[in-house]
Amino acid sequence: MTALSPHLRQATPVLAARGEGVHLYGEDGRRYLDFTAGIGVTSTGHCHPKVVAAAQEQVGTLIHGQYTTVMHEPLRRLVDKLGEVLPAGLDSLFFTNSGSEAVEAALRLARQATGRPNVLVCHGGFHGRTVAAASMTTSGIRFRSGFSPLMSGVVVTPFPTPFRYGWDEETATRFALKELDYTLQTISSPADTAAIIVEPVLGEGGYVPANRAFIEGLRERADRHGFLLIFDEVQTGVGRTGRFWGHDHFGVTPDILVTAKGLASGFPLSGIAASEELMAKAWPGSQGGTYGANAVACAAACATLDVVRDEKLVENAEAMGKRLRHGLEAVADRTPGIGDVRGLGLMLATEFVTEDGSPDPETAARVQRAAIDEGLLLLLCGASNQVVRMIPALVIDEAGVDEGLQAWTNAVEAGTSGAADR
Repeated sequence: MTALSPHLRQATPVLAARGEGVHLYGEDGRRYLDFTAGIGVTSTGHCHPKVVAAAQEQVGTLIHGQYTTVMHEPLRRLVDKLGEVLPAGLDSLFFTNSGSEAVEAALRLARQATGRPNVLVCHGGFHGRTVAAASMTTSGIRFRSGFSPLMSGVVVTPFPTPFRYGWDEETATRFALKELDYTLQTISSPADTAAIIVEPVLGEGGYVPANRAFIEGLRERADRHGFLLIFDEVQTGVGRTGRFWGHDHFGVTPDILVTAKGLASGFPLSGIAASEELMAKAWPGSQGGTYGANAVACAAACATLDVVRDEKLVENAEAMGKRLRHGLEAVADRTPGIGDVRGLGLMLATEFVTEDGSPDPETAARVQRAAIDEGLLLLLCGASNQVVRMIPALVIDEAGVDEGLQAWTNAVEAGTSGAADR
């Protein structure tokens, strides 16, 4: 008999039969509140009627119109719709399938446009599992170990992570920027540096938000030294943080923007955006792919963007994120084992620590399992898997937030009771 790889172990025991809005239903009929959203993918909820209708209609007319062979209308519409939400000046798009592919496309463009070999990455960042993307990933060794040699030309610089360093945000930011300058003096000369890539909020690295001073510092150095600033918005884009793009919190425009996940409500679609002038510097034949900009995925993305706009999901993410964070902080205030609550919008996390402040992945795992018993699906992240993250669909309402918080309260009590004796 054949079977899935033994390493494809599910984070929950749920055998999903169907999804609706913020809920998943198991084959046994049990309903679960899904605070994973397929790792931030089902932005408009499971099976939003407008996304379903758009995909169904497209399936009946054209499934695959290979986009370097023919043009199709869903792709044309998607380009126009993204033009309404992209930062001014990022007016040229290239589409592919996954976040990893889009990150690698951004890297290739940066190297070809600048003629420089190196890329700076921030410590704790996650950019994908393919070779180049994994080489740029430093959120955990599980993503980059066992298949060396990795891609050369990657240089790691600090990200301002106040809780890990035990500093306030200003001190952590000052340190990170100072170390970046030192890196440019000692490891990667500006003349050798093509770009720096950063997530506006570290994803797998523990849901740590950047801040305005840090991002402004990156922009200033990129402009001064002539390298490019790339924002990996794979997880933070399309309203997730309470702004359409995560970098909107910081008032800085990148040279290249990477998007995926929530863009098509579950259909595989990713892309990069840059100025037409910059995109034109890609070498002929360097951009392409068999399945990129699939017609059904493009139709779903068009419907997704319409739903996000018409149902004001960006605004909802901000409001429901505040409500959810307030509840998480209340639980943290009465739980000694919780060290930090952080995030932006509906991208929030709780970090568990031992009495001496060290990461506590065992308690985090117990709480995550206890949440399943309460009907709440959650995921872990962080270098030690000591962080429990919450990424519900952007359509969640007050009742859904409150239901999740009650389940979370019960799970934390169950998962931390007697922890000191273990």
